[in-house]
Amino acid sequence: MAQHNEESASGRLFAESAAGAPSPAASSSSWVTAYCDGGSRGNPGPSGFGVFIQDESGKAIAELGEYLGKQTNNYAEYSGLLAALNFALEKGHSRLRVVSDSELMVKQIKGQYRVNSPDLKPLYDEAKRRIARLEQFRIEHVLRGKNQHADRLANLAMDRGTGKAPGAGSDFRSAVRAVANSDAAALKAPAPTVKSLKGLVKGGVVHLIGGELPEGIFVQVLPETK
Repeated sequence: MAQHNEESASGRLFAESAAGAPSPAASSSSWVTAYCDGGSRGNPGPSGFGVFIQDESGKAIAELGEYLGKQTNNYAEYSGLLAALNFALEKGHSRLRVVSDSELMVKQIKGQYRVNSPDLKPLYDEAKRRIARLEQFRIEHVLRGKNQHADRLANLAMDRGTGKAPGAGSDFRSAVRAVANSDAAALKAPAPTVKSLKGLVKGGVVHLIGGELPEGIFVQVLPETK
């Protein structure tokens, strides 16, 4: 779903994610590959991203997808990249290879294109911060036909977000499905500690400043008094 239009619009957030739970010991030294895609039906319009993640042997370890509301195609592409980076950092994967059919995003991350859009700049900056925390990172461009798994997940997220597929619901709903072989107990995480993070609202989306949150959690946003 690669397009080069950099316009943006606000929208609601709807999350649909799926993640496996690979062994941290095996994750730290091996490469994982994340196929990322983002789309917008209207550009701007109903949008979403999909991420399909494999280990070095080609085994699927995670599928991520999220409905983003009314956004642009490029916004959705960057959102998919951020989700892939977040997954790698949370699961202890220090070597990440990203494959995307967005030539614009790939060349911007490589420093070959400048980021002129004020709506994409915060996403770009956050992506670079997360990349810096990895031991090794690669990103490459492919044609859309070689990114079909991620394209399917992005379309599924948009279908669910717009009520065209089962699973659509209220804002901030999330679902987790294991892809790697693991039992239900392995998916249970300890109760997170309550912490306060600062953020900036732009285009109806909260951009975190100096922190990040794991996928699939509920948050309460309280406006800061001046």
